Amino acid sequence: MKKRVRLCLDRYLDEKKISRYALAKAAGIGYPTIDNYYKNKVVRYDSDILSRIVDTLDCHVEDILEIVIEGSPER
Repeated sequence: MKKRVRLCLDRYLDEKKISRYALAKAAGIGYPTIDNYYKNKVVRYDSDILSRIVDTLDCHVEDILEIVIEGSPER
């Protein structure tokens, strides 16, 4: 069973009713970057970007990242 890290920023923002645009503006991060994190299209995570996201959202990194077993259905 191979494990991998998956972003769940989409679920977090949807639950908190925060738009990608609002997060991008508040964090000072370009919308395309936030959109890639939201859609889980990021291959290499930038620690500065993650820090700015969790700081802006006032959450913990484990709120937007999860470890999943490859081949298991996504939540």
